[in-house]
Amino acid sequence: MQKTAIIIGGGVVGLASGLALARRGLAARLVEADPDRRAASWGNAGHVAIEQVEPLASRAAIRSAPGWLFSRGGALALPPGQWRAWAPFAWRMMGAARPHRFETGKAALSALLAEAMPAWRRFAESLPERGLLREDGHYVLWGSPAAAMKGRAAWANADTGTARFHDIDEGERRTLASLLGADPAGAIRFENTGQIDDLSRLAEALETAFRAVGGEIVRGRARLELVGGRAGVSIEGSAAEVPDHVVLAAGVRSGGLIAPLGHRAPIIAERGYHIRARSHDWPAHLPPLVFEDRSMIVTRYADCVQAASFVELGEPDAAPDPAKWARLERHVLELGLPMRGPFERWMGARPTLPDYLPAIGRSARAGNLLYAFGHQHLGLTLAPITGEIVGALAMGERPPVKIDAFDLERFAGRGRRT
Repeated sequence: MQKTAIIIGGGVVGLASGLALARRGLAARLVEADPDRRAASWGNAGHVAIEQVEPLASRAAIRSAPGWLFSRGGALALPPGQWRAWAPFAWRMMGAARPHRFETGKAALSALLAEAMPAWRRFAESLPERGLLREDGHYVLWGSPAAAMKGRAAWANADTGTARFHDIDEGERRTLASLLGADPAGAIRFENTGQIDDLSRLAEALETAFRAVGGEIVRGRARLELVGGRAGVSIEGSAAEVPDHVVLAAGVRSGGLIAPLGHRAPIIAERGYHIRARSHDWPAHLPPLVFEDRSMIVTRYADCVQAASFVELGEPDAAPDPAKWARLERHVLELGLPMRGPFERWMGARPTLPDYLPAIGRSARAGNLLYAFGHQHLGLTLAPITGEIVGALAMGERPPVKIDAFDLERFAGRGRRT
């Protein structure tokens, strides 16, 4: 008899996981509560960020946080009215930033990211849609010589895993000067990071590929409950079903969904903002530009240019802050970027756990439950390798990467690490 799977969450991680299961012969059904694709999967910077191997839960990040506050012109926002969400998260993050925890997390994340680009190549080749993945690297720029000297030194001393960078050459300098109207004060180019050409095309390609191998997509809300020691799924209030496998990949909603099964997942909405310009003069194949002084990344997609920024910790459903979009528009104006309004505005919630590591594994409390969420800024980057891990776990195989550090039981409470 054909085994069954229900995947909760239709973002990029959920679709990659569902596709992996369907391709292994399971009767897979994916439940997605967001038909308008407002999730972070479809509004991110499109950057395959294999260089980000150092978890943000670090002593260095915590020491520098006051200088990055939005009120001081930085990208970190801690809305006073949402302190009940971010204060406990910040406390747990400080615990996760202890040197031993940081080094353990970095080693685990580094191993996962080392497989991210090979997994993306395999994934992209398996899709009928061509040209989704570009491996052109990305630029990091600074607004002053002093910032450039400090920033380049920081990258030189950072662990960037398999990613490599070089100082820009004369041709790259001319390209950037033409875009900015002046020579950049300083810039480096990462050589082997990647970009997704178009997030909407990616979403369509994944859904099409999933359906092509027999997968079914259901638009609606799911709920988890424990049924005889296994995970049962109720869709839109229906009676609970108990499939052979349940995969929870619901992003920032995952913590609330998994709680009835006895799991603790202290996830927070790390909200990011972007603006998009359909009217622009941006070169078609220019890789993403990171303006590090302003914590802003600009990406040329197939049909628009997008500027994205901000780390706003809070509730996923809180009203967006228009001041963040206004600041993004001001950055574009001050930098002289060839983007013209009116701008389309978006805000979405990255699913982040206090140690800035994902939760990937099999539940110790419900034998048929697999989970894959909490990928923070790296959901797009890690989706294909996460899907491969989920597929291996479902088939009882050894995962392609060691995943012990991503076990959700690390948040189980007393006697545990956080």
